[in-house]
Amino acid sequence: MNFEGEILLVDRANVDTDQIIPARYLTGITKSGYGQHLFTGMPGGTELLQSKPAATILVARENFGCGSSREHAAWAIADRGFRAVIAESFARIFLENAYTNGVVPIVLPKAEVEALAACGRARIDVAGQFVEALGRRIPFDLDPLRKSFVLEGGFMEFLAKKVELVRAWERAAAS
Repeated sequence: MNFEGEILLVDRANVDTDQIIPARYLTGITKSGYGQHLFTGMPGGTELLQSKPAATILVARENFGCGSSREHAAWAIADRGFRAVIAESFARIFLENAYTNGVVPIVLPKAEVEALAACGRARIDVAGQFVEALGRRIPFDLDPLRKSFVLEGGFMEFLAKKVELVRAWERAAAS
């Protein structure tokens, strides 16, 4: 999976899930409709999104997605059209929610985040595990299983493609 996109910088550390998607919008159980409320819990968040409406790559500082464990944060990011979030670090539960919902969470050193924050576009090669920007390739690590989730579009999509394997295992276990 490769994609190129405009970068939106969320230039603050410790962006919590209530800033990403406030609790008052957590009224549904489907993954759609949350993008319209993305960053409405963060001062200046709506204006930030309006400044780069075509952006598909978020770049943030350390500890992105901290706070409560709401999966809706990853849903809102994906629903708004973001395919990846690049940050110095992520809260563990947000990291897992991003993977399972098809959003690529990329951890890079502070210097690389700074460099990406200063450029307008980047290309991400998930299979090759690198970000290409500023005329160079910046490698990143992904857990192999979770990488499979992202490449398939999310955990449920990954499982759906494995249904026949599961059925074969069930048949073998039953006999």
